[in-house]
Amino acid sequence: MSLPDAAPGAQSVGGWALFETSIGHCGIAWGDAGLRGAQLPQADEAATRVRMQRRFPRLAECPPPPEWQALVEAVQALLRGEVRDLAETRLDWRGVSDFHQRVYRAALAIPPGRTLTYGDIAQQLGEPGAARAVGQALGANPFAPVVPCHRVLAAGGRHGGFSAHGGAATKLKMLVIEGAAPPDDQPTLF
Repeated sequence: MSLPDAAPGAQSVGGWALFETSIGHCGIAWGDAGLRGAQLPQADEAATRVRMQRRFPRLAECPPPPEWQALVEAVQALLRGEVRDLAETRLDWRGVSDFHQRVYRAALAIPPGRTLTYGDIAQQLGEPGAARAVGQALGANPFAPVVPCHRVLAAGGRHGGFSAHGGAATKLKMLVIEGAAPPDDQPTLF
């Protein structure tokens, strides 16, 4: 999912940058309203760059300003296994449906090293039959890993889907880095 760039002919404020992490090159895009998007690694740095260029064609690649450099460093630390809470990151919600926003806010509340299930989040939202819709929302997450969709599992502690390059293997790698514990009363992940 990509957030809309500025209206045709309008100047876009912001930019995007790639940065190296323990799992590969990630990317962030920012603007005046907040984080426009984040990108987990693709097959290599060049593929991640192409993905960012396609997602944010009106933004230029450039060094991040201090607020966004701090986020880069926090994501790098998180992906090294340091406990970092990214829940206070300013997110640009333009183009994100109300339901998806509610799902992403619920995911943001999951601390590093913990997991919930799609059903748990559906229950939190007061929509117990919406586990599949929660999974679809997380599959469209434009802010990963800032919105930690990797911390949400399928029923029974199964890994469930993951739309990043490498699929479930990338999800499990991120959970191992965080020292993830399964949801209460669930079997272990590994």
